[in-house]
Amino acid sequence: MPAIFSAAPLQTALLLALTLPAAPYAQGTPALADTSTEPSKSKTLGSVQVTGSVIGNDYTTDTSSIGAKLPTSLRDIPQSVVVVNRDLLDAQGATSLQDALRNVPGITIGAAEGGQIGNNINLRGFTARTDIYLDGFRDPGQYYRDVFDLDAVEVLKGPSSMLFGRGSTGGVINQVSKEPELKAFGQISATAGTSDRYRLTADINQPLSDSAAARLNIYGQNMHATRDVLNNRDGGIAPSLRFGIGTPTQITLSALIQRNHDMPDYGLPPVNGRPAHVNPKNWYGLTDDRTVQSVDEINARLQHAFSDKLTLRTQLQFSQYRTDARETAANSIVTAGGVTLNRALGNPTSLPLQDLYVQLASHDRVIHDKLLDSQTDLVSKFDTGSWQHTLVTGVEFARETYNNQTYTRNGLPRLSLLDPVQQATPANVTTTVGNYAQSVGKTAAVYANDTIKLNEHWMIVAGARRDRFDAHISNTFSAPAYAQQTVYFTSVRGGVIYQPSEKQSYYVSFGTSFNPVLEQLTLTNGTQNLAPSKNRSYEIGAKWNLLDDMLGINAALYKLEQTNARTQTSSGEYTLNGNIRVRGGELGVVGHLTDHWQVFSGYSYMDGKIVKALDGTQGNVPANTPRNTFTTWTTYSFAQHWEAGGGPTYLSQRYAANTDKTSVGGYTRWDAMVAYHQPRYDIRFNLLNLANKRYFDAVIPSDGGRAVPGVGRTALATFTYKF
Repeated sequence: MPAIFSAAPLQTALLLALTLPAAPYAQGTPALADTSTEPSKSKTLGSVQVTGSVIGNDYTTDTSSIGAKLPTSLRDIPQSVVVVNRDLLDAQGATSLQDALRNVPGITIGAAEGGQIGNNINLRGFTARTDIYLDGFRDPGQYYRDVFDLDAVEVLKGPSSMLFGRGSTGGVINQVSKEPELKAFGQISATAGTSDRYRLTADINQPLSDSAAARLNIYGQNMHATRDVLNNRDGGIAPSLRFGIGTPTQITLSALIQRNHDMPDYGLPPVNGRPAHVNPKNWYGLTDDRTVQSVDEINARLQHAFSDKLTLRTQLQFSQYRTDARETAANSIVTAGGVTLNRALGNPTSLPLQDLYVQLASHDRVIHDKLLDSQTDLVSKFDTGSWQHTLVTGVEFARETYNNQTYTRNGLPRLSLLDPVQQATPANVTTTVGNYAQSVGKTAAVYANDTIKLNEHWMIVAGARRDRFDAHISNTFSAPAYAQQTVYFTSVRGGVIYQPSEKQSYYVSFGTSFNPVLEQLTLTNGTQNLAPSKNRSYEIGAKWNLLDDMLGINAALYKLEQTNARTQTSSGEYTLNGNIRVRGGELGVVGHLTDHWQVFSGYSYMDGKIVKALDGTQGNVPANTPRNTFTTWTTYSFAQHWEAGGGPTYLSQRYAANTDKTSVGGYTRWDAMVAYHQPRYDIRFNLLNLANKRYFDAVIPSDGGRAVPGVGRTALATFTYKF
């Protein structure tokens, strides 16, 4: 496979230098957890308890459900997997899904653009906005996700339509909810921080009998930012019930109810191809802007074990999301004489910033999404001769709707680029009703995935899924007035795993995915008759467990290619003649270096290129695809009750759009933490952006490429009481 991969000498040397020392340590110890059919739940291997200490945090997680539809040891998944568990989220003071994903190299953050609101994420160079899942179900709502009710966040990298259906070009992100347990416990946490940041959470678990339990998670927050005006007021509740724990038949019922009232942030406009060099606190909006969201999700799961060889699991989820957005942003930059700069080229100009103005434009819409999804899996374990099989067969049926009513505010003001005035919408501004889009998507799929253990050292993973995706859209003003498409697609996945000892695992894998034009239930006119884009990935990797299973290391090289990307010709027509390719390598280190010292670290190298395009972008780097990303979080416990640590997050330069006309520079942000632990309470201090680094957290491709400044130096104090 050498011809498939290529990397710069520096990156190749770094990967080899960090991974080669692992081999001498790879000697036999007890095997990792076997594949099981327990409900989706992250499991921690060999949690280290420091003698004489009450500190029991452990960032190491051994199993995940994201790679095989049932809990599976990470060493038995022939793809890169990163699991950010609850201990790591708590140590970092993470409150949002975006905070959690900062720990995953190869992920970059996008921001609200066009019809997109909420979490917009790029994974291995491709958008993953509709590749976010909650307990294995697609979570398509355009909302800002909190982690108050999550046990872990799992990231599976590489095309995975065989497991998840349409999408997953760069991979998928699965949120794992907390589940009721057969022991009574609870905790309440209160956080206060600089810039008027306040947050309260509670997690209460209560057994109802010897086989049933209930759990309740709640949160509320009022979070201001280091940028002018911005404020988020959010809250949520997540109740769950579980019956039949430890019996052949288990039933789990859960819900998520969340309400957000946030101020939108479209960031800074570009000048001369870079974010305008103005005060990072500058905000180009109106003080009565808002993004109001409601999220309601209900999940039911029934699992019955006929025997230790045969288990049936059926799940049903209903979710609805509503967003009322009144959002204002910098649409263009104009001179004092009224000349509009060329935003397609990044607003080039020789004028001083004080002579430039920002023309505001509205991004107002009301969005209503609904999803009803059912999945039924049969897990069977059997032997054919000396081969041991774990076969998952299943069916999925889903119906999604997406309604989007847009509005346009006319007569919005101009603001000074250098010193914008904070004001509400002027009285003379009028509102015009815009396009109303209605979309429906229906999925019917059948799939099978077999994990075959050939002998003590060799395993094969093979699977296929057949999808029927039928979708249509209608518009009141925009073209097309109506479009409908039915897509049939077969996705495949294969991998070979070699495990010479119980501490080493080496693999090669191949996977595919597909992206229909109505994948997100939105449509660009002119693409309605195009076939799905197709994606394929080759990956070779290794996973090691060292230091008596206290430390895990994983490394991988991959090539990901979209072979028939949609591209626009000079005449405005769209064809499937494009090609986008990302080659890269990854390295992760997770676990304990000593009983007192633990680390969660990762590095990603991405060489992205638009190999073929008819729209003038051929040869460019894909949007939001930095060459290098690196993250490390490390902590050290001492004096029985104390813990301290922190670490950097690094991203290299990236472009806001495929035109490569506007870019944001690379940055390194440092965070730090110190905590005092007692059996009944914890006190933790977090310092975000320790050096008060000026950097840009998210990029937006529209209007020449906006960039959203990251958080300034912020101190947080958290008190947690346990009972």
